[in-house]
Amino acid sequence: MTDDACYRVLETRDARFDGRLFTGVKTTGIYCRPICPARTPKRENVTFFATATAAQAAGFRPCLRCRPEASPDLAAWKGTSNTVARALALIETGALDGDDMETLADRLGVGERQMRRLFRRHLGASPVAVAQTRRVLLAKQLIHQTRLPMTEVALASGFGSVRRFNETFQALYHRPPLALRRTGGEEVSALGGEWISLRLPYRPPYDWDGLIGFLSPRAIEGVEAVTPDRYARSIAIGENRGLLIVTPGPRDELNVAVRFPKIAALPLIIAKVRRVFDLAADPQQIAGHLAQDPHLAPLVARRPGLRVPGAWDGLELAVRAILGQQITVVAARGLAGRIVREWGEALPAELGDQIEGVSHVFPSAERLASVDLSVLPMPRARSAALESLARAVAADPLLFGPRRGLAEAIAILKALPGVGEWTAQYIAMRELREPDAFPAADVGLMRALEDGDGRRPNAAQLLARAETWRPWRAYAALHLWASLAPTQSKEGPTDVKVAA
Repeated sequence: MTDDACYRVLETRDARFDGRLFTGVKTTGIYCRPICPARTPKRENVTFFATATAAQAAGFRPCLRCRPEASPDLAAWKGTSNTVARALALIETGALDGDDMETLADRLGVGERQMRRLFRRHLGASPVAVAQTRRVLLAKQLIHQTRLPMTEVALASGFGSVRRFNETFQALYHRPPLALRRTGGEEVSALGGEWISLRLPYRPPYDWDGLIGFLSPRAIEGVEAVTPDRYARSIAIGENRGLLIVTPGPRDELNVAVRFPKIAALPLIIAKVRRVFDLAADPQQIAGHLAQDPHLAPLVARRPGLRVPGAWDGLELAVRAILGQQITVVAARGLAGRIVREWGEALPAELGDQIEGVSHVFPSAERLASVDLSVLPMPRARSAALESLARAVAADPLLFGPRRGLAEAIAILKALPGVGEWTAQYIAMRELREPDAFPAADVGLMRALEDGDGRRPNAAQLLARAETWRPWRAYAALHLWASLAPTQSKEGPTDVKVAA
């Protein structure tokens, strides 16, 4: 948009642009959301930014009234640079907390200089500035929404030291971090096993029922417990074990409760929650594009806030996907539950009775690689595929990490025994968070496009038709699955037979 158009958004406090636009006020050195309740500054005193990172990199500090850390992270540039998208996914999970820029660039298959140029072009800031802005905004969110001591806030938001944390806030806000906490009361440490509660915003509309309706029939017994108004599960990071509960909030946000012994893992946990619940999606942009197709238009109108459910763990999802080949979702769920009972790790005693139905963590790749999966009631070829998958993940923990592109990711996944095109696309859709992944061989998708004479497209015809849905083919797949009756789909709503 032009600066004049941006100023009109600011004057009207248009909530549709929250997360898409940030205003830097030159006279105060503060940057705000377009919905900020403060008096509108004069036109000549403002400048506009597409991201909070760009505003902060330009020397502006976050507003204490509208709190930019509470705005939805829409990633409005998404789809214009796959490299930036994958880099951000890595940064969000702490890639620059322990590694340097060169390591990050190597993982993305680009040069460090090229990566810097892409970040400047699409985000207006360097990768290091992005990482720092994320740390600062998460810390400020924790200051406002929790009673954590400042030492734990520093660790939980990714700062390497309390001293660095204090220096950053003093330089940015001209006051110590504790001065930003507006409410009094006793501090509550999370190190003693207390729950941490946060609110994660999203861009409305949000189809909670649709997302939970997808996750519920696929919930692994003992690991996940899903009800219409709650998603709960066990979590394992390194040697630590914990619990997670996600519920819909009263506003445009999800309530997240975490109990985990290592507070420094909180940024990674939040990043995973955002991925599972697809909080960075811009539903209006996606719906506007898909609604151009006459068949998809009524489906989009019926479910305007439909999201693509993510996966908590790549191995867990891949095992479920392989188990689901040629059998129903219910049968695959039963097999996954048996794997957990046989080889999963029971939660520590202090966690075991916290959430009904959540008692174990999913077995690690090393554990699955060391057991005889042929005892499971399935064809030997399928149990052999699971064993090969476990060995591959044990040898390469980054197997399900971001790749240079969708084609490369699919090629790597298809190289695994037992993983065909459908399974690879499904994993790319849910674990790699590829918005353009599309399992064209899915019978449910073909059935959803059946014409009045009962004719369905084949996989090649479906793939050709889906070209106009790019770069949001994964969302198109979810809309098509959601249009089917509950008994008509497999890795769509509930029950369809397809080969992987």
